[in-house]
Amino acid sequence: MDLDLDVPVWAWVGLGAVIVVMLAIDLLAHRGAHVIKFKEAAIWSAVWVAIALVFGGIVFWAYGAEAGTAYTTAWLLEKSLSVDNLFVFALIFGYFKVPREYQHRVLFFGVFGALLFRGIFLGAGVAIVERFTAILFVFGAILLWSAWKMVKGDDDDVDPSTNIGVRLLKRVLPLKDEYHGQKFFIKEAGKRYGTPLLAVVAAIEAADLIFAVDSVPAVLAVSDEAFIVYSSNAFAILGLRSLFFLLSGLLERFHLLSKALAFILAFIGVKLFFQAGHEVIDPAIPHVPTWLSLAVIVVSLTLAIVLSLRRPAPEGTDGEGTDGESTDGQSTDGGSTDGRSTDGGSTGAGTAAVGSTDGQVAGEPTGSRGLDDAPAAGEGSGTRR
Repeated sequence: MDLDLDVPVWAWVGLGAVIVVMLAIDLLAHRGAHVIKFKEAAIWSAVWVAIALVFGGIVFWAYGAEAGTAYTTAWLLEKSLSVDNLFVFALIFGYFKVPREYQHRVLFFGVFGALLFRGIFLGAGVAIVERFTAILFVFGAILLWSAWKMVKGDDDDVDPSTNIGVRLLKRVLPLKDEYHGQKFFIKEAGKRYGTPLLAVVAAIEAADLIFAVDSVPAVLAVSDEAFIVYSSNAFAILGLRSLFFLLSGLLERFHLLSKALAFILAFIGVKLFFQAGHEVIDPAIPHVPTWLSLAVIVVSLTLAIVLSLRRPAPEGTDGEGTDGESTDGQSTDGGSTDGRSTDGGSTGAGTAAVGSTDGQVAGEPTGSRGLDDAPAAGEGSGTRR
């Protein structure tokens, strides 16, 4: 935790350049709308992991084992927490009936915004911890509360129709119900409108802001060195899109991951209490070493994956699939149950089904609910799954 790296300006510039170049390459590689298949997602996932590990090797070489271990732990922690976010992304795509060929474009801009906002939050978090160490007690309590909610399943019901990002967007821009290719804006009769694709980006960004409530305190438990916490978060977030497509359709098989993530959050929360106690109450209170945090994360995720595959979840438990499929018959993979598509949204008129919270009845016309049906501001917003 007490790393004090002398990171030169050129290193920050180099990190920014790597991020921008990789984003540009990714955007060019996916400039045409197409469905991301498993093989393509696997290749890109391997690329992002390789880049993250190479950067970690550079940190090891330049700043030593302690800094390298902190980076690796923070990256793996953020990577594991992001898996839980994928369930929410699937739910948002399903609710808005986003065609599969447009989903990468949405996630690209979602990731771009996440990099920006996460940098702001992490910078603020580092500054606060440096000036007011006792805030670590608050961060620890947030993580323990999040872990408890995850175990109880209190925030499984994420309702995209109450997403604050969509509600705020509707206040400043009229929105159309029909998709217009990959466009975010269209003009009709001289008036500018937003498309449902823009609404989905707003929903993804708002969801990431909520995810940051867990992610920022968690990574600050590993290190308060700005270069470590931002670079680890950035490389984890960059690989989020390919990870989504890689695990699409497989998320329900890893039904124990949420329990593992809850345990990891609880462990990191306790680590923060020890950390704060050491610095605020008594230096005799021990630190939890970073290598132990890394070991706990690796072992927890490995056990969850292995046990999930060996002991599949009973089908139809409580009438709800673990991949976010709602009991009203609407798939969260992006399609309705009216026979058109189950994994990428409507293949017909391309109309977003956005509005009421009671779902779409099988066989209901795709355009029967519009963006204007979404609740007004002040009715609440979705939370981390």
